[in-house]
Amino acid sequence: QVQVVESGGGLVQAGGSLRLSCAASGSIFSINAMGWYRQAPGKQRELVATITSGGSTNYADSVKGRFTISRDNAKNTVYLQMNSLKPEDTAVYYCNVDLVSSPWLRYLEVWGQGTLVTVSS
Repeated sequence: QVQVVESGGGLVQAGGSLRLSCAASGSIFSINAMGWYRQAPGKQRELVATITSGGSTNYADSVKGRFTISRDNAKNTVYLQMNSLKPEDTAVYYCNVDLVSSPWLRYLEVWGQGTLVTVSS
């Protein structure tokens, strides 16, 4: 069994910063890509940023230059540093982990429960 737990959401004023964390634990053999997605009220879930096991990153155009994704492979943890936050960044942020489980080496895609980020104007 694998668990993914996010933390770090909250309320911040426009222009401020927040750092989200997401830790994967349990029966993990290896982790491939890790990423962050978000869903604003009344909108579909969208990609924010992803990072491969080798450190290659991909960002949504709307967050390029403001958000930075990183990971600590030793801790099975991915981070999202969010700077220059805007009210339109308000959403529930979800962590997504692509991994191979142990001991049966099954590919799994696991989602976290989400953490709310609210940016006030």
